Amino acid sequence: MSTRVQQQPAFILHHRPFRDTSQILDVLTRDHGKVAVVARGSRGSKSRLAGVLRPFLPLRVSWVAKSDLGTLTGAEAAGAPANLRGDALLSAYYVNELMLHFLHRHDPQPEIYELYTEVIQGLGGADNVASSLRGFELELLGLLGYAVSLDHEAGTHQDVEPERYYEYRVEQGPVPVDRSAGPLVFDGATLLAIGAGRFDDANVLRGANRLLREVITHHLGGKELRSRKVLLEVHRGRIAPTANRNPANE
Repeated sequence: MSTRVQQQPAFILHHRPFRDTSQILDVLTRDHGKVAVVARGSRGSKSRLAGVLRPFLPLRVSWVAKSDLGTLTGAEAAGAPANLRGDALLSAYYVNELMLHFLHRHDPQPEIYELYTEVIQGLGGADNVASSLRGFELELLGLLGYAVSLDHEAGTHQDVEPERYYEYRVEQGPVPVDRSAGPLVFDGATLLAIGAGRFDDANVLRGANRLLREVITHHLGGKELRSRKVLLEVHRGRIAPTANRNPANE
């Protein structure tokens, strides 16, 4: 039995060549979750889809599927592409990579689709890209069932106190410790500020980056994200960012 879907709101997360002129697309859709489809002939010089099947462009896609891998039957732009350059572009590829690793195929999660749409649109005009990403990561983890609890102590459920120090343990939460107890040690004020999304403070933003990097790495089973590695190398001056670079495809 085949499934036919028409005019589904979607974004391209990833693409890879398939045979001579085709490609396989990983697509995030609003009502069907993440799906994989073959876009036959889409890499050919005369393909009408050549300028449409690209990341960060809102689409309406149609496909038919008899198995886990469907066949694209149509795609059209449903809005303007996000205005992404430099750090914003690399950060958007990082968001795509998180979607690829965290989401299961054919698992509809409209809230995550809306969150994805918001962060991609917002990155283009963000004054602080890192702040936008930290807020996105916190909300995404919550929607995935991995919510980061920062306002209550693990075990006792007592309120986190601003002046005390805590070690954040991924499977537990904040645990009171001495200041020198380990790398994921934060004062309570910082944890509370991270939980509230107050990333206008540089120290809070740095703490959020350190904390969320460890939490995400844990839930990914230690997998290194290529886009994050590229972004770090750009900031260290080892490579120059380019508008056409797609770290998730390397």
